[in-house]
Amino acid sequence: MATLDRNAATERTAADMRAVFAGRRRGPLAALPFAGPAIVASVAYMDPGNFATNIRAGAQFGYALLWVVLMANGIAMLFQSLSAKLGIVTGSNLAELCRVHFPRPVVFGMWVASELAAMATELAEFLGGAIALSLLFGLPTFAGMFVMALATYGILLADRNGFRPMEIAVGAFVGVTGLCYLAELFIAPVDWAEVGRHIVVPEWPRGEALTVSVGIVGATIMPHALYLHSGLTQRRASGLDHAQRRMMVRFSNREVLVALSAAGAINMAMIVMASAAFHAGHRDVAQIESAYRMLTPLLGQAAAACFIVSLMSAGISSSVVGTMAGQMIMQGFVGFRIPVWLRRLVTMAPAFVVVGMGVDSMQALVISQVVLSVVLPVPMLALVYFCSRRDVMGAFASGRIARRAALGATAVVVGLNAVLLAQPIGAMVSRLGGN
Repeated sequence: MATLDRNAATERTAADMRAVFAGRRRGPLAALPFAGPAIVASVAYMDPGNFATNIRAGAQFGYALLWVVLMANGIAMLFQSLSAKLGIVTGSNLAELCRVHFPRPVVFGMWVASELAAMATELAEFLGGAIALSLLFGLPTFAGMFVMALATYGILLADRNGFRPMEIAVGAFVGVTGLCYLAELFIAPVDWAEVGRHIVVPEWPRGEALTVSVGIVGATIMPHALYLHSGLTQRRASGLDHAQRRMMVRFSNREVLVALSAAGAINMAMIVMASAAFHAGHRDVAQIESAYRMLTPLLGQAAAACFIVSLMSAGISSSVVGTMAGQMIMQGFVGFRIPVWLRRLVTMAPAFVVVGMGVDSMQALVISQVVLSVVLPVPMLALVYFCSRRDVMGAFASGRIARRAALGATAVVVGLNAVLLAQPIGAMVSRLGGN
């Protein structure tokens, strides 16, 4: 623990952790020094990509797809807990373990897939933040994206002072996003009986429900977040003995439950708000911009203000976390580190290309989340593999029930992707057969 960065907040947190390990600090507040990694990872579950998929889900299908969010959130909890445990137990992150244990061609393929996912993530985050700036200040989308790049780069510099300042900054953004959507629920005319029913009763409407559902899964269980969480806990696990690691895993599991429950609730609130505002008479709402402009006449200026502030907060925080994850992924897979500014330039380039080509922003956001879902099984399977190996995890290796649950969750994601990808292929075959 003495190797932690020389920063007052970080050192104070490290000292509090040592006090808990030594038994000098007890009670409910003993978990606070360990909190942070799951909160940072949870940002990936409420980024602008979630806004895009959730607005479309609520406007087109009402409350019908709430159960998809619940399912995806449960899967996310399972795999985030595995990722956190991997970093705590091994002292390495997922990408580093892949580089050490897998053949070079496999490592290269995983790295390429992860970089594609990082680019899709940045596309959603930059577009979301730029749209918010455009709506608030009238900035052109390109100018808004440059402002987003500068803002996130400035926040990323806080990471040089140790892990705690960054965790506090990101946690503040998460709090703003959550409070905004809590306020939305008091403003919107919600049918709570229908909300409760659709959370627990699966229903799949016709039309684009499958595409939107896969987008929800991709936006909820983000590939880069699975890599990131192992790296965040890795930074805290230096020099721990077996008992301390076990205690840290226990605290981590509790934090995952709390942080991702909050993230899931925010995602459900997005769908509930979109359904309450648009489903009855405005199901064709398909743009974040149009959703914002219609909220004022439908629900009032307060609802529109909460919406745009939450979008801005989500865009900035998720862009920061996405860059952290991308840096960790590249360093883990290829073994070298590049400057943060260069990393930002590489991953945000596709977003500028998409905007420059005039591609529909909402469609680009939804498709980016589908790309994430297609890439998602790669880190999921890697986590299941490493967490099941006793030579890697020792006594912390996953048991039979946990391993089967993780494999079953991966199969669900793979199955959804297969059905989605089979649709255009089947349509093409039908057209060819008709000719």
